[in-house]
Amino acid sequence: MITVRYFASLREAVGQDIEYFNYGEDVQTVRAVLDFCRAQSKQHAEALSITKVLRAALNQTLTSLEAQVADGDEIAFFPPVTGG
Repeated sequence: MITVRYFASLREAVGQDIEYFNYGEDVQTVRAVLDFCRAQSKQHAEALSITKVLRAALNQTLTSLEAQVADGDEIAFFPPVTGG
């Protein structure tokens, strides 16, 4: 099982903050998890379409979309954060 968390505007656009997916060998990277999430609904696809600026964390550590995932991992997606 993989846990996926959405933060900030992504959470609002998707309509939930957490989802659980069965781990499959065809989903081996954070990018593959992202693609899988996009396929869940139109809202997911639209919210997660900002790949160039989308941030990801794997087990609470910022990571690249090419990072390897394993059963039991937690992946978080969030938009870029600006300060002021």
